[in-house]
Amino acid sequence: MTEVDHAPVMLKEAVELLAPQKGGIYVDCTLGGGKHSKVILDQIGPIGRLIGFDKDESALQRAKEYLADYGEQVTFVHSDFRRMEDILQELQISEVDGILFDFGISSYQVLDPERGFSYRYDAALDMRMNRKAKTTAADLVNNLSEKQLADIIFRYGEERWSRRIASFIVTQRERAPITTTMELVDIIKAAIPARARRTGPHPARRTFMALRIAVNDELAAIEEGLRVGISLLKPGGRVVAISFHSLEDRIVKHVFREHGSPSPSQDVLRILTKKPLVPLGEEIKVNPRSRSAKLRAAEKLLSSGVI
Repeated sequence: MTEVDHAPVMLKEAVELLAPQKGGIYVDCTLGGGKHSKVILDQIGPIGRLIGFDKDESALQRAKEYLADYGEQVTFVHSDFRRMEDILQELQISEVDGILFDFGISSYQVLDPERGFSYRYDAALDMRMNRKAKTTAADLVNNLSEKQLADIIFRYGEERWSRRIASFIVTQRERAPITTTMELVDIIKAAIPARARRTGPHPARRTFMALRIAVNDELAAIEEGLRVGISLLKPGGRVVAISFHSLEDRIVKHVFREHGSPSPSQDVLRILTKKPLVPLGEEIKVNPRSRSAKLRAAEKLLSSGVI
């Protein structure tokens, strides 16, 4: 794999809006390969501190190697960022200067055939970001009702053929359990009429994305993580969120707007991006994965401690 495969999306824009300050405390909620974090660490200097979260142990290990030179400045946390408040309390940190979220799936995860995220490699139907989690994509595919499957595929994948795909899945699993990615791909291709498969993205793309989101409870995590993060920001602290899916961006927009009006019962944000920033054409050319990215940022004005 080349470095392009792992290029951080909207790195310059994200760090500029986060505006790291010397000696500050920052949280990277989705550490990945650690490249956003490296730029943050360079800007906060040797007395600054960064806490990096990732629920994927493989990603965390890569980040530890990549950021090894920063020593004890970095605290690596193998956990869902929804536990941010508890973890920071354990670290005796009550508030932070900035928080970065970079949602979705990494190139490492997609390009690792063993992880079962991709419809291009034959592998066990897994899709867990945290390999210690109990539920896999195979569990959902083989155990949910037809209606539950259709709802997941339609809601998270925005797949127009969701009911037909769910019906074909249920018919096939009555013959034998569905255990591999290629088995599922073949079912999806059979379910979607040929005329609809001739144009657009890979026919399995939306269903695989929907199952991945469901397996990892990604949308609920985003909303909860944002709310927790906002409550932990110092006045003047900033939160930056990069999303890759319309449903992710909708949640960020809603939570930011909700906190954008004065209220005695919640923290108040000044929204820094009236419209989401999107990658420039040159970045998309170099890193096609960035084409769907949207970046939103906000600054904490008040702190009531209640959301």
